[in-house]
Amino acid sequence: MEAALRGQGHPVENLAVRDADLVRILKDYNPEEFLVFNWCEGLPGVPHSEALVPELLEGMNFTYTGSTAEVIELSWDKDRAKRVLSRRGILTPFWRRYESSDIDDWVDFPAIVKPAHEHCSFGVTPESVVTDHHELRGRVEHVLDVLGQPALVEQFIDGREFHVSLFGNGRVKVLPPAEMDFTAFEEMRDRLCTYDSKFTPGSRHYNGIQLRLPPMLTEDESRRLNRIATAAYSAIGCRDYGRVDVRLKDGLFYVLDVNPNPDISSDTSLVAAAEEAGYSYGEMLSRLVQLAAFRHPKALASLSNQPAA
Repeated sequence: MEAALRGQGHPVENLAVRDADLVRILKDYNPEEFLVFNWCEGLPGVPHSEALVPELLEGMNFTYTGSTAEVIELSWDKDRAKRVLSRRGILTPFWRRYESSDIDDWVDFPAIVKPAHEHCSFGVTPESVVTDHHELRGRVEHVLDVLGQPALVEQFIDGREFHVSLFGNGRVKVLPPAEMDFTAFEEMRDRLCTYDSKFTPGSRHYNGIQLRLPPMLTEDESRRLNRIATAAYSAIGCRDYGRVDVRLKDGLFYVLDVNPNPDISSDTSLVAAAEEAGYSYGEMLSRLVQLAAFRHPKALASLSNQPAA
């Protein structure tokens, strides 16, 4: 990332975050002279601290790339995020939140059980997909007892999955969707993006799920997918960039998740989508810097000094 940004003409100081004292790391930098490219998904030793990073940056008056603390915090609360989507009329799989293993009111199978307050598919494995009350109760108890948090139970949409990356504020650009191709797996429980599929090279899901870009979609499907992804991006409040995960079944698009701080490593679906749209890695990163730069005090001061039209 540093090399790519330098290649676009940006001066860069790389500050590795090796402990939780972000204030100390940034104390010698003047917020009026610097812009922070926030690539943190949390602070070392502080669980669930992704939203704490922008909160600290705002407290130090730094302009930074990406979404606000409030938006990132919302994305970690899957139940609340899905309620926001539903209120906006955006289709998302039917769900319930459980704080005990009393799940007799659930009737929709197959279902998938997720921890209610996690990120990056943490806690999601093939065993997360359940087909009856016995399996459901066991998986809910696993989330409650082992992961120590409420369980989110969702209708499992066994269909095609697309990751739609977007960037912009106001005028939002939708990048070409990337399809997660599950055709290597015959078993329904394997047709999902697990934690291993993202972070465990050599695992079955890491090797078996193929990225298809661009996917085979009709013009109508592409148009509807772009519209739904843009609506979800806006509903959650994403800023600068984000990724919306969507499944298609029986002609309907279901929003699974909205990630306002997706991984932007050079081998991710967002970067692949940007390249498909004609942006090099450096150009994409530079675009994110430019979006944040509009909020910088120097840019705002320049705008305020412009003569009225």
